[in-house]
Amino acid sequence: MAAGGDCGGYRSPLASRYASPEMCFLFSDKYKFRTWRQLWLWLAEAEQTLGLPVTEEQIQEMKSNLDNIDFKMAAEEEKQLRHDVMAHVHTFARCCPKAAGIIHLGATSCYVGDNTDLIILRNAFDLLLPKLARVISRLADFAKERADLPTLGFTHFQPAQLTTVGKRCCLWIQDLCMDLQNLKRVRDELRFRGVKGTTGTQASFLQLFEGDDQKVEQLDKMVTEKAGFKRAFIITGQTYTRKVDIEVLSVLASLGASVHKICTDIRLLANLKEMEEPFEKQQIGSSAMPYKRNPMRSERCCSLARHLMTLVLDPLQTASVQWFERTLDDSANRRICLAEAFLTADTVLNTLQNISEGLVVYPKVIERRIRQELPFMATENIIMAMVKAGGNRQDCHEKIRVLSQQAAAVVKQEGGDNDLIERIQADAYFSPIHSQLDHLLDPSSFTGRASQQVQRFLEEEVCPLLKPYESVMKVKAELCL
Repeated sequence: MAAGGDCGGYRSPLASRYASPEMCFLFSDKYKFRTWRQLWLWLAEAEQTLGLPVTEEQIQEMKSNLDNIDFKMAAEEEKQLRHDVMAHVHTFARCCPKAAGIIHLGATSCYVGDNTDLIILRNAFDLLLPKLARVISRLADFAKERADLPTLGFTHFQPAQLTTVGKRCCLWIQDLCMDLQNLKRVRDELRFRGVKGTTGTQASFLQLFEGDDQKVEQLDKMVTEKAGFKRAFIITGQTYTRKVDIEVLSVLASLGASVHKICTDIRLLANLKEMEEPFEKQQIGSSAMPYKRNPMRSERCCSLARHLMTLVLDPLQTASVQWFERTLDDSANRRICLAEAFLTADTVLNTLQNISEGLVVYPKVIERRIRQELPFMATENIIMAMVKAGGNRQDCHEKIRVLSQQAAAVVKQEGGDNDLIERIQADAYFSPIHSQLDHLLDPSSFTGRASQQVQRFLEEEVCPLLKPYESVMKVKAELCL
């Protein structure tokens, strides 16, 4: 399921165009059905260890045919049987004639179906976590480098107090750090369905072991350990509780919200010409307007993040309508939403890493915008300086109010530059502080503790969170398009 391929029919753009080959492979038929065979092998090995009549010859035959999958035969079998698991039992048995009688012994379809899904979910998280860590790392480098660079802050997308470029980036990083912790938590809390039988009572296995409860418990534990899980559910119906899927897709949807916010900010800053995503030498921004540098990567992230955020509705509804021990109306839905959620998350993280590795900042544009707005923001400091120089606060306030209105009219009605400071310099009333105006208008004096906050945040919260991922930090993001 790597990118590219036959153009003769529809394929999901996530698999054919956007997501990484590694994530696509996890959700491929080859990986799925190979894992089914591995689960049948683990079950047989555990049953043999616990005394059931499973021979070493049968075990070795299964081992040697794990990858020998006749997909054409499986498809033909499923067409006849209308049952995917039994189709693959028959297909596996065809190439393992000696083991045919013990494949799937005591198990139900969800033994392979649900346990494979849990293995895939765990491994998919293992692909996402380093990618998210790399995005955070790249943005942390960006924030550290620009921790002191003043920029105009916005509330309601209206000019507000100054902040710094690095501090604003830390707002993005903080959300992504929360996502990293949440993805890791849900990944680590995944439990194996284990060996539970048709309705979760383990009745078939209890019969196989002639009522020996301890051996049934051991069987469940052994297969769980072979699959690499620390624990399995004690209670299941035919399936593991579908609330697990809600947890999984909730944290991915939350990641989608974070990415959408970040890339929306980048798109707005691109419009302001203060910041841009990478733009390659041969890249075309518009077929009609050659001068354009559209934020295509950020737009892609927003587009796919919206899709990612909506996918959590599927498991919410599925979990709510699982009657009693289970119904099969979960199956087709889960095949789509689980795969699409991880493929989408994979794509947006690949793209966001690429963006974060090549963000461009234009300090002169930022400085010009500050000059347009800072005079109004500095009025309170000017009033305080005048009071310290012996002036009357109310008189000074009124003088600045009148001059500010005049300067605003020049900006809004005439399209001119903000000339408030020139008006103050020309007014003899303010002569006691004329020599202080440059200091009073120094942008760095309006950013508060922004740079110190950046340093402390990166040192105390971000660096410790990234430490487990140090060995994978140098990997570059490769975009399919």
